[in-house]
Amino acid sequence: MDRGFFLILGAQFLSALADNALFIAALALLREQLAPEWHLSMLLWCFTVSYVVLAPFAGSFADSMHKGRAMMICNGIKLAGGVGMLVGLPPIFAYAVVGFGAAAYSPAKYGLITEYLPHDKLVEANGWLEGATVAAIIFGTVLGGFLTGAQMAGFLHKLHLPWPATTAELAIVVIVAIYLAAAWLNHYIPRLNVQLKPMIHGPVQMTRDFIGCARRLWLDPQGQLSLAVTTLFWGAGATMRLVVLNWAVIWLAYSMEKATMLIAVVAFGTAFGAVIAGRFVPLKRAFSVLPAGIAMGMLVMSMLLVYDGTVAATLMFIVGALSGFFVVPLNAMLQHRGYLLMGAGHSIAVQNFNENLGILAMVGIHALLVKYLSTPLPADASALQVRHFGSSGLPPMTLIVLGFGLFVALMMVLITVSYRRGLRAGVMHD
Repeated sequence: MDRGFFLILGAQFLSALADNALFIAALALLREQLAPEWHLSMLLWCFTVSYVVLAPFAGSFADSMHKGRAMMICNGIKLAGGVGMLVGLPPIFAYAVVGFGAAAYSPAKYGLITEYLPHDKLVEANGWLEGATVAAIIFGTVLGGFLTGAQMAGFLHKLHLPWPATTAELAIVVIVAIYLAAAWLNHYIPRLNVQLKPMIHGPVQMTRDFIGCARRLWLDPQGQLSLAVTTLFWGAGATMRLVVLNWAVIWLAYSMEKATMLIAVVAFGTAFGAVIAGRFVPLKRAFSVLPAGIAMGMLVMSMLLVYDGTVAATLMFIVGALSGFFVVPLNAMLQHRGYLLMGAGHSIAVQNFNENLGILAMVGIHALLVKYLSTPLPADASALQVRHFGSSGLPPMTLIVLGFGLFVALMMVLITVSYRRGLRAGVMHD
C-alpha cells in the first residue's frame, strides 16, 4: 500500500468521522428542541434515503470524472448540510443534505480503490478501508458525545460568549471544520489514467442502465449472495446504533453521553474483525465466513440478559468483531464481481442502493415500533429515563432486541443454505 492509498484512506476517515459526529450532534439538537423520540430514527432514515434515490445517477457521476475530484465535490455538499443545521434548517432536513453528499461520495471512494489496486489486494484494502471507516465511527461517536456532553456544556458556560450557543451548535462548528480538512486531502489524491465515462444520457436512460446493472449483479451467483449479506449487514448495523443507545439507557442506566461509548465499542470490535478478515481470509475463500453472521444474530438476543457494564462492553465488542469479520471478505467479493460485470462506479452504486434500501426498511420498522408500541414510563422510572423518554414513553426493547437478533440469524442461515446449494450445483466455488 503506497502514499496514494493512504491519502484515500485519510480522506475517507475524516469524512466519515464528521458524518458520525454530526449524527450525535443532530441527535443532541433534536433533544434540545424537545423533538419526539421517533424523530431520532427518522434522522437516520432521511440521511439514508438519498442513497436509494440517487443510486441510478451516483455511479455515472463517479465514473464521469476523476474520483478524487468527485469526493471533494461531495464533501462540499456535506459541508453545506452542516452549515444549514447551524443557520436554522431543521436537523432532519439538514442531515438529509449530508446524506445527499454521502450517497454520491461512496461510489467514488470504493470505485477509486477498485481502480487503484489489483484485484488480489482488494480484501486487504477493504480491511484497511472498513477499519478506517469503523475507526471513524468510533472516534466520531465519541467526539460527538464529548462535544455535546455535560463537560463541554460547563466549558461553554465559562466562555461567556457574546451570543447564545448550545453544545450541539458548538459541535457542528467543529464538524464543519473536519469536512473542510477532508476536502483538502481530496485535492491531493492521485489522478489515475483510467477511461472516464461522461454523463451523456438523460435521467430515464440512466435509470434504465442502472436497472440493467442491478439485474446483472443479482443474477450473478457470487454477486447475489455477497449483495444479500452486505445489504443485511448495513441494515442491521444502522439499526444497531439506535438499539444500543436506548438499551444502554434502559438496561444499564447510562447517560446518552456514556451510551455513545458502547456504540464506539461495537465499532472498535468491527474494526478488529475487519483487520483479521483482511489479513487471513483471501478473496477466493470469502464465503467461508458466513457462520460468523449467524453467531452475531444469536449474540444480539443475549443483550436482554445483560445488566453489567463490563459484560455489556465485552458483548458489544464480540458482536462488532463478528460483523466485521464476515462482511469484509464478502464486500471485496461484491466489488470484484461488480467491477468485472459493469465497472467500478456503477457497481458501487448498485451496492449502495440495495444496502441502503435495507437500512431504510430496518430503521423504518424500528421507528414505527418506537412510535406505536412505546409504553408510558413507570412510576419508579429513573431520572435518566425521564430525561430521555419522558415525552414519548419507553420503547419496546424486548420485542426490538429479540426480533432484531432472530431476523439477522435466520437470514444468515438462509443465505448459508443458498450458498451450499450453489456449491452442489457447481455455480459457486468453495
